[in-house]
Amino acid sequence: MSTPTRPPVPPFTRESAIEKVRLAEDAWNTRDPAKVALAYSADSRWRNRAEFVAGREAIVAFLSRKWARELDYRLVKELWAHTDHRIAVRFAYEWHDDSGQWYRSYGNENWEFDADGLMRARHASINDLPIQESARLYHWPLGRRPDGHPGLTDLGL
Repeated sequence: MSTPTRPPVPPFTRESAIEKVRLAEDAWNTRDPAKVALAYSADSRWRNRAEFVAGREAIVAFLSRKWARELDYRLVKELWAHTDHRIAVRFAYEWHDDSGQWYRSYGNENWEFDADGLMRARHASINDLPIQESARLYHWPLGRRPDGHPGLTDLGL
C-alpha cells in the first residue's frame, strides 16, 4: 500500500510553505484528532511542551486529551521561516478551561517533512497567558478562520 501524498510537498517555496501553514491551521481548527493526525507520518515524533509523542495513534490520543481540556479552541499560525523540507511557524490560540478562565497560548513550532509532504517531526514550545474574556481577539465561529480575519502580525501578536 502506498503512502498518500499530502501537498504541498518539499521542496518548499515561500508560497508553498505559507500554504502548508494555512492547511495545518485549518486542520487544527477542526479539533478533529483523527483528521489532524493524517497530516503526520505514521512514525511522526513530537515534542509538545514537556510531552513526547510518537506515531499517529499517540497523536490522536494527545489531541483528544488536549481538546477535551482546551475548550472553544481557535488558532492562528504564521510562517516564520522555511527551507526545502522544514518549516518554522509561530502561533497563538485562544481557549478556556472548564471553569471559564480564558487563555491565549503563544508558541513556536519547528516542522520537518518527508518527501510525501507528511510531517515526520514537530517540536512545539508553548506558553499560556490567562486573559479576560474581554481581551479575546478570535471571535469567529468554531472551525476555519475566515479569510478576512487578521493574522498574528496584523493583530500585533
